Amino acid sequence: MVDIETARQVALSLKGTVEQDHFGMPSFRVNKRIFSTLWVKEHRMMVKLSPIDQSVFNTFDPAIFYPVPNKWGLKGATFIELDKVRRDMLEDALTLAWARK
Repeated sequence: MVDIETARQVALSLKGTVEQDHFGMPSFRVNKRIFSTLWVKEHRMMVKLSPIDQSVFNTFDPAIFYPVPNKWGLKGATFIELDKVRRDMLEDALTLAWARK
């Protein structure tokens, strides 16, 4: 329900956020720290949440919010399926990730 450009604009709307390449994908940073990456081909976004916040979003709908399947996922790295997420929920997740700067 959220297209790539909208996801990019939501991330960039957060104060102090800059977009930079990270291994061929757009990353969003504040204070030089990545809080999100945009997986354009997969049409999803990764946000760095706390494990507790990750659990809350995952409980809402594990088809939309789910841990990255590696050690980063155990630390709160969370995928968001952009085809399924509502804009307000994406904004909430990005804001929480941004605030962890």
